[in-house]
Amino acid sequence: MEEREPTAWQPMSSVRRDGARILVTVRSGEQGPAEVDTVRWTSVRGAPEKAWVATDTDADSPVAYQDDELLAWMPFPEPTADRETATSPLWPDPALESDFEEEQGSGI
Repeated sequence: MEEREPTAWQPMSSVRRDGARILVTVRSGEQGPAEVDTVRWTSVRGAPEKAWVATDTDADSPVAYQDDELLAWMPFPEPTADRETATSPLWPDPALESDFEEEQGSGI
């Protein structure tokens, strides 16, 4: 089976907010090191504003991210055509802060 390289990380400023599932790098912080999560742009039940919501979120306690918590994104990997020999998709390492330093700001 031919393994595909994952798509390169893109800056969050280029992401489409169309509700499609994507991979994101969650910035490191008090909660721990940078990590990769799967999210979609949607509103949390009962909230009028939208946010990046983790797709494995429990409806009673959703995990939502604001733009400044996310460093980079890439499309969600496509499933393989041959399901009998399919293995888990290549999971990318988190993006590096140093690759996106020009995008950092005060967030105000």
